[in-house]
Amino acid sequence: MFSKILIANRGEIACRIVRACRELGIRSAAVYSEADREALHVRQADEAYPIGPAAPAESYLNAERIVGAAIHCGADAVHPGYGFLSEQAPFAEACSEIGLVFIGPAPETLRAAGDKIASRAAVAEAGVPIIPGAAPPEDVEAWSVETWRAEAGRLGHPVLVKAAAGGGGRGMRRAASPGDIEEALASARAEALAAFGDGRLYLEKMLPAARHVEVQILGDGNGAAIHLGERECSVQRRHQKVFEEAPAPGLSPPLRGEILAAAVHLGERLNYRGAGTVEFLVGEGGEFYFLEINARLQVEHPVTEMTTGLDLVALQIQVAAEGRLPLAQPQVRFAGHAAEARLYAEDPARDFIPQGGNVRALDLPGGEGVRVDTGVAAGSAVPPDYDPLLAKIIAWGEDRPAALARLSGALAALRLTGLRTNQSFLAAVAGHPTFRSGELATDFIERRGGELSGEISGEGMEDARIAAALGVHLSAMSPPRAGRPGEGERRPDPWSRPGGWIPGGAA
Repeated sequence: MFSKILIANRGEIACRIVRACRELGIRSAAVYSEADREALHVRQADEAYPIGPAAPAESYLNAERIVGAAIHCGADAVHPGYGFLSEQAPFAEACSEIGLVFIGPAPETLRAAGDKIASRAAVAEAGVPIIPGAAPPEDVEAWSVETWRAEAGRLGHPVLVKAAAGGGGRGMRRAASPGDIEEALASARAEALAAFGDGRLYLEKMLPAARHVEVQILGDGNGAAIHLGERECSVQRRHQKVFEEAPAPGLSPPLRGEILAAAVHLGERLNYRGAGTVEFLVGEGGEFYFLEINARLQVEHPVTEMTTGLDLVALQIQVAAEGRLPLAQPQVRFAGHAAEARLYAEDPARDFIPQGGNVRALDLPGGEGVRVDTGVAAGSAVPPDYDPLLAKIIAWGEDRPAALARLSGALAALRLTGLRTNQSFLAAVAGHPTFRSGELATDFIERRGGELSGEISGEGMEDARIAAALGVHLSAMSPPRAGRPGEGERRPDPWSRPGGWIPGGAA
């Protein structure tokens, strides 16, 4: 087993890995940018090392600095968490070149899974159905806009223009008609280049009312793989997940069996090592299609942990250290239902625009069957440089209604002040009759935005009321000053002073 692991990440996932290391008796070493000097993961780890400015490219995406920190602290393994460098084959290679164990798949697996165009071809060859699509040759400029339009027309609108690299909804644009193609290409390519340094794109047919179902796999890197069940991830905004649950509601036993078998088959063919996720879309008729492989730990892994009783981070570490699976498929047991809601610093009333600021007060829910994974505490800064995920609220119950009831209770009990969040929006979704019925699809939020908007209009009102009361108080304490001729003395109006500003908004 390892003696020290460097955690090449930040926020709640870094805190989660610190906890797993502590339970395994392994020392943890954190890294931090200048913006994260006082962050929770820095305080919780056994050691912490600076790696540069706030900009991700100069810190958490800087492989040379992270490898340097690992050498400096004497770590014998690196856990990349998710996002940042977690799926970058060159980073995995850089670790192995100096004798550091990369806790994740082999570089060749990362390359096969990370290139969405190549992985689609490999999956089709393996006999697993893929979503109809089209991709240009290696040269990204090989197709003219007219060719892209023709291919989209062949597939049938609406289509998605998608980045060949990366994930998380980045570099993805919807084209509802031929007139949308040119703008979708330009926007998707610009975002893909900025996020992944790779501007290659491809087309994929949009499936109406499809569900997003993914399978958690675990492999030994030598051709053996098992599954830890499936998750439902259909409730999304901007192609990014907001709610996840396990097991997926309403799947027939035969369909569930086919999806699980397909995921394990792909894990075996890829010689997958560690924890990963195979994602599928399920159509209205019960047909399913491969979507992508996320060659890393997923944000939503806690729902799988709650229904299996397994620690996925500990399993990752064990596989990396021992080169074998610590359990066989018959040893995996499933119990009850779990659901997770992602608490973000964002404003749902303004198209989920991210929010920055400081957490003034934080009171997390607890109790039987409730778990909270977070990377913030009272007093924590939430920099605008990173993903605005604050916490994950997870609830378990003997069945789905019990789990959702606990989740709603936990969301109601959560108290966080200092910046705007999507808490009320999450509560509205969790209580929505259609969500409770299990009628889920990837356009759930898009189709029901009007029904939910009334539930989020009061988001942030607590801060507004505090500010209003303070303004009245300050105005009453201010010395009077002369007004315009004929008005006499008056007190200054605190709301007339310039200076109030938030990103993307007015004073």
